[in-house]
Amino acid sequence: MQRPGLFSVPRFVRVSLSVMKAVRVHELGGPEVLRYEEVEAPEPRADEALVEVAAAGVNYLDIYYRSGFHWGGHHQRPLPYVPGAEGAGIVLAVGTDVSEVRVGDRVAYGISNGYGSYADLAAVPERHLVRVPESVDLRSAAAAMLQGMTAHYLTRDTYAVDPGDTVLVHAAAGGTGLLVVQMAKMRGARVFGTASTAEKARIAEEAGADAVMDYTAVDFAVEARRLTDGRGVNVVYDSVGKSTFEKSLDALAPRGCMVIYGQSSGAVPPFDTAILNSRGSLSLNRPSLTHHTTDRAEILARAGDVLEWIEAGDLAVRIGSELPLSRAAEAHRLLASRKTTGKILLLP
Repeated sequence: MQRPGLFSVPRFVRVSLSVMKAVRVHELGGPEVLRYEEVEAPEPRADEALVEVAAAGVNYLDIYYRSGFHWGGHHQRPLPYVPGAEGAGIVLAVGTDVSEVRVGDRVAYGISNGYGSYADLAAVPERHLVRVPESVDLRSAAAAMLQGMTAHYLTRDTYAVDPGDTVLVHAAAGGTGLLVVQMAKMRGARVFGTASTAEKARIAEEAGADAVMDYTAVDFAVEARRLTDGRGVNVVYDSVGKSTFEKSLDALAPRGCMVIYGQSSGAVPPFDTAILNSRGSLSLNRPSLTHHTTDRAEILARAGDVLEWIEAGDLAVRIGSELPLSRAAEAHRLLASRKTTGKILLLP
């Protein structure tokens, strides 16, 4: 059912709203610092569009910003601020320099260093907005932006998966993990995953994983080598970090590639890079979406592929939980628990 509110009033009222509901962070800390309150509505700058948010994605980046965790100063935000780097909705107004989107367009966006989506309205730079095909619902689009573009660059750029490659995906039933599994399979790889429960293993297998290991019950490095006749896998995609790093190196074949793109269990401690040599001339990558969406053309290409695959039925987006915006703190607790599958969405 369409919620009452902005869609049902004339345009001149919609674009002149002065207040809205949003979640704000006034001080750094745990989930309890997320306050649901009435705030001043944003007005789009010349290069921005005002988007009525239908759904906002919840990501580990939001937790890093909220808690104050950062490396090299990349996760600091001016206080107070509205969290949320990802969303989808309807364009309500555009700035004077906006030319590629119009009022009424269905759009989605994911900005790796952005914020402002945990709100009724968000002012979003046009360069980050992509049109959503009519056959793709806005919630799926919101759920696919950051993690979809991340899975895209991981499997096509950081380590370009080729037919016949063997791939190990940690947290294979998570939001990004499920997309990495599917995209690696699309490129002809044999894909293994890790998960902590039988239910998560089932979900990863439904996404296309050839085998899923319960890392709480078996040594995934030993199992990965068994599945590859002792050789090891060509690449490990790891969003877990500290608790999986050492054994992930053990799971790699000579000249294999270790890709760390998150650290839900904590940061990997400093180590002697000679270890990479001794374990078979391994390579180590620590990429970010920021450096893989450097211009408008790259954003359109990555997000365009993701939305096209969803529209064609080639890529399935799993939404594990949908919560009202007022329950943002609960959403953060769920994500941090590492007990969820798929994507968590907040619905204004």
